[in-house]
Amino acid sequence: MALIEKALVGPAPTVDNVAHGGRLYDKWWTEAGAAEPKGDMPMWALQKTNTRKGLDTWRCKECHGWDYKGKGGAYGKGSHFTGFPGVLEAAATRSRAELVQILKGGADFRHDFSKAIDEEHLGHMADFLKRGLVNLSPYIDYAANKPISANVEHGKVKYVATCVPCHGDDGKKINFGSPTEPEYVGSVAAENSWEFLHKVRAGQPAAAMPSGMVNGWSIQDMVDVLGYARTLPEK
Repeated sequence: MALIEKALVGPAPTVDNVAHGGRLYDKWWTEAGAAEPKGDMPMWALQKTNTRKGLDTWRCKECHGWDYKGKGGAYGKGSHFTGFPGVLEAAATRSRAELVQILKGGADFRHDFSKAIDEEHLGHMADFLKRGLVNLSPYIDYAANKPISANVEHGKVKYVATCVPCHGDDGKKINFGSPTEPEYVGSVAAENSWEFLHKVRAGQPAAAMPSGMVNGWSIQDMVDVLGYARTLPEK
């Protein structure tokens, strides 16, 4: 029976595939090297509260949140609110195969990504949803948007060893924003703890940024890095 079940489910995904799926969740067309989608994501018309247009509407994080809780999480209010549900429950109750079918529009034809990215990428996104999601409530104070029980000194050790070569001692070596509205490691950590943790865990789409999960970091390691990053300059 165990062999039959394994054959039906398939081999466990590698941590690289799970991290890759996390980067697809962030911005799938960049990570997959696919053509940029045109117009608004078809399901975007079901909500009227989030006024973003175009490419932003196609990012999984914009509907379901960096904390994977959608309307029940950090995006439950404010300009990012859509009213769409999160993915934590679906990931816990659906099989990988079922998640792939949802990504192919099986539950709603407007949620079909199969014409934009191939089966392998869809599978890796399902791997992330099934194996890579973390309930961040024990780690992030939602009201204050800051880490809970972060060991800042340990976070500094991890940051210096891994992040300094690309981001610099002060986190300002790379500007994620624009010359007029700069965004650095410190500003991301201060503005959106959930985004910071997602990117530390999975990496940055189509970039050489190392993935914390691939490097074997625990979620507490990443929370500690978040705590240290919040001490870095925002501007």
